[in-house]
Amino acid sequence: MKHVSLLISRYGCLAPCKGDIEAVASLIIETFKKGNKLLICGNGGSCADAYHIAGELMKGFLKMRPIGENEKAEMKAKSPLLSDDTLNKLQKGLPTVVLSDLVALNTAFSNDVDPNLIYAQQLYALGREGDLLLGISTSGNAKNVAETVRLAKAMGLNTVGLTGGTGGALKELCDLAIVVPEKETFKVQELHLPVYHALCAEAEEYFFDK
Repeated sequence: MKHVSLLISRYGCLAPCKGDIEAVASLIIETFKKGNKLLICGNGGSCADAYHIAGELMKGFLKMRPIGENEKAEMKAKSPLLSDDTLNKLQKGLPTVVLSDLVALNTAFSNDVDPNLIYAQQLYALGREGDLLLGISTSGNAKNVAETVRLAKAMGLNTVGLTGGTGGALKELCDLAIVVPEKETFKVQELHLPVYHALCAEAEEYFFDK
């Protein structure tokens, strides 16, 4: 995987994680190949990282990802009023859901039921067997993320953790885990960013030619 190899060449401290990063990249690709989606959860800076990942997957990242001419023609036939300008500007995306998106739902569930289950509630409504849950936690011990992983496994989803330090609960709970070699929150986050950029680049490289 060329983007993972490039990552390791730039961040030598991540060399011990190379096998895990490649395994996660392969699982993300396999998830999208089967027509399933990626769901992501995290808190604070990890929540911001979840949005960043979705942004790279849902539109062009290193490639433009234009819609093919055959697909444009099919869409135009179904909706003749759809403009060529729109079709020429839209980009192909990989289906990704950030579980903090529904603010009204999350605040209502937090107030009415349990704040530690806001991501679990969304996952229960949106997740399907074969989907992939990515839980991000710098310590690996965020309670709401860990409980969402437990639910995901019960629902037949695959699970991946992105964490640091010793890996915390996520390392033990998830099918796969990338544990970057830092302990302080900001240092863990500094390594998470190039890791998920490599993951997104590998997925884009697989699915999009241009």
